[in-house]
Amino acid sequence: MDLGISGKRALVCASSKGLGLGCAEALAEAGVSLVMNARGAEALEASAQAIRDQYGVDVVTVAADVATPEGQKKVLDAAQGVDILVTNAGGPPPGMWTDWDREDFIKALDANMLAPIALMKALLPGMMERGWGRVVNITSVSVKSPVSVLGLSNSARAGLTGYVAGTSRQVAGHGVTINNLQPGIHATDRAVALDGGAAKAQGITPEEAQKQRFGTIPAGRYGTRQEFGAACAFLCSQHAGFIVGQNILLDGGATNSTM
Repeated sequence: MDLGISGKRALVCASSKGLGLGCAEALAEAGVSLVMNARGAEALEASAQAIRDQYGVDVVTVAADVATPEGQKKVLDAAQGVDILVTNAGGPPPGMWTDWDREDFIKALDANMLAPIALMKALLPGMMERGWGRVVNITSVSVKSPVSVLGLSNSARAGLTGYVAGTSRQVAGHGVTINNLQPGIHATDRAVALDGGAAKAQGITPEEAQKQRFGTIPAGRYGTRQEFGAACAFLCSQHAGFIVGQNILLDGGATNSTM
């Protein structure tokens, strides 16, 4: 399917690996030039060069932490005029409710709620003026089905979801859509960390922990960054202009819910 976005320009955050990289790859395949951001310069440039070599699109890299005002400025200076924004950030560490203090919540909010809001606030006006734009926020399945050990993520990402619910409906009339993708477990470093934590808690191997988690997913496996990226690219396409303010699960059926 021709997504109709060849020649557009996108900012994809946390895109040196994992789900962000999957989104960047899928957009590049559709002919979109990229501003790729991540904290680690070496991994970021390696991923960017691989995309340049494979898809022949222009890629600008910005190594910065978008959870900080300085990092946001650096990214936004490079991304002015983009047509597409994909926000993404690694999830906060797992733990129990007794583990977290105010500063832990502030860090989670900065990375997983306030940074995406700041990027949207900066880039949405230009999209609205041009009459076309797409924003996809990578949140989490925990917004719909809270994960007990991910209280920091549950809280911050739910806050972002509430913000998007109202904002998306205010900008839709200008040809701009905002939607959220809610990943379940995908084969990324995050899955490795979660499996490692479960293994340590239960006194089993990470492989055994992974097998246990496979048993909770009807698809019987973890998702891939490529299929996640394809879903993101479709939401960014010309065909998705009537999808507004939605939260779309990509979890292999793990969330047992009718709606």
